[in-house]
Amino acid sequence: MDVITPRHLTSVTGDRIALPDAARLVHLQFRRFAGCPVCNLHLRSVVRRHAEIEAAGVREVVLFHSPADELREHVAELPFAVVADPDRRLYREFGVESARRSLLDPRAWPPILRAVASGTWHVLRGRERLPSRTPHGGRLGLPADFLVAPDGRVLAAKHGEHAYDQWSVDELLAHVSASRSAR
Repeated sequence: MDVITPRHLTSVTGDRIALPDAARLVHLQFRRFAGCPVCNLHLRSVVRRHAEIEAAGVREVVLFHSPADELREHVAELPFAVVADPDRRLYREFGVESARRSLLDPRAWPPILRAVASGTWHVLRGRERLPSRTPHGGRLGLPADFLVAPDGRVLAAKHGEHAYDQWSVDELLAHVSASRSAR
């Protein structure tokens, strides 16, 4: 996908989100299911550096393949837009897959263990909620990241090979810097 068709998404809080955003780059993240421990581990790293990401002129928009009602209780504290795509319409459009390798790839195991340990701690402290035992859309989603320019061009993309294969904040900021240098 080289250019995305302009559209509006609706966040789980009811906000309308223009995609692309006429004034900023958009980091479009595709995550797995509501309460996913691996997704939460990654999103906590994004939250910690959210001010830095915004200062770089980037708007975070995160999609999950869960219904909005399931997501709301898990994402209420996030400082960026979260969008429910339970029918995986956007997942299909952007070529984001589900696969057994999401959890079976040995590269995912250390982050999965960290995510479960960290998630358990956060649940016990009342900061997060447990995910459903049978999440909508299953547990086998793969992450993906897209950096979208105000004109809709996809400046960079990553389709994950396992559950924790996504851009770090440093990688995102490097893509932002490279896109500005290319102008």
